[in-house]
Amino acid sequence: MKIRIAWIGKTKEPAVASLTEEYLKRISRYVQAEGIALRDEQDLLAKCGVSGKAGSKSTLVLMDSRGKEFSSEQFAKFLGDYQDRNPVPLVFAIGGADGFGKDTISAAHHVISLGKMTLAHELARVVLLEQVYRAFTILKGHPYHSGH
Repeated sequence: MKIRIAWIGKTKEPAVASLTEEYLKRISRYVQAEGIALRDEQDLLAKCGVSGKAGSKSTLVLMDSRGKEFSSEQFAKFLGDYQDRNPVPLVFAIGGADGFGKDTISAAHHVISLGKMTLAHELARVVLLEQVYRAFTILKGHPYHSGH
């Protein structure tokens, strides 16, 4: 399984860049993981091989406050089920300050929320990375996740 975490725009905060690298390194213990900074949504769709739901080279998951909410355990199950059933890379995308446009939303396979609160997009990236790492520790029975 390969996971890509994609985001629109340059990273402004050094702390975010550091945490991004740290969590990508941790996730890489379990699966291939890559972070991708993209110029815009068209770049996302082109570089991640998403041209619509049929025949895509990747499965696109948009992070949006209006998406489906998961507990950490439910998110782990989502990743575990995907890992067992799908050979194409899984791309989690964090939009810019204005979110995603209609074309990108229609190209997405899933829309997931990190919660009802709105997060700055750089902070949302770090939260997503931590939750992906946590999900794999749950799947592997690692003590990182204590269940609460």
